[in-house]
Amino acid sequence: MGARPAPAPLLIACALGIEQFALRSGERGGAGGPVTVLRTGMGPAAAERSVTRVLADPALRGAAVLATGFCAGLAPGMHPGDLVVAEETRDPRGGVPCTGTDLLVKELVRTVPGRTVHTGPLTGSDHVVRGQERSDLLATGAIAVDMESAATLLSAVRVGERPVAAVRVVVDAPEHELVRIGTVRGGISAFRVLRSVLPAFYEWHRSSLLPRR
Repeated sequence: MGARPAPAPLLIACALGIEQFALRSGERGGAGGPVTVLRTGMGPAAAERSVTRVLADPALRGAAVLATGFCAGLAPGMHPGDLVVAEETRDPRGGVPCTGTDLLVKELVRTVPGRTVHTGPLTGSDHVVRGQERSDLLATGAIAVDMESAATLLSAVRVGERPVAAVRVVVDAPEHELVRIGTVRGGISAFRVLRSVLPAFYEWHRSSLLPRR
């Protein structure tokens, strides 16, 4: 009998040191294969460079890719600590459909009980969005915005076909705008939620490894 192929890896991409710290402090066993937590740096250009470079490594060439971290909610009624599961990511270069959205929602509800989970398009920006611009993006159908998810997933699928997803934690919202992450209660709440979500990511990864019918 031949050797069983190694499980496909999982690449979890985030932008900020505080996001990477939250994810690593929440790490436990249970992933379906090797897991890499990549800090890309802030902004779409940094995300594109980092993800393209890392996925060129033969050890990660077939990796599933999940973009995560904090985001700005666009819809009224969103609160810091809410979760956003993208059905697709968008930026001016195009959209990328996400894999396994329903499973991610189910696992996040189980893993982080009591937190509201929103689903819909996640749009990209090259700057922090505030005020009227937030309303303008909501009018496009997007429910949240961040600077790296769209670039991360677009770069990932350009390198090769693979499962991709984006899960973000709302750190500010129309009625709860923040000046600095971590200096107010909303930032602390989002950090705690991000630290708790890895089991849902691992379950998504295991599901993505199953043969497709």
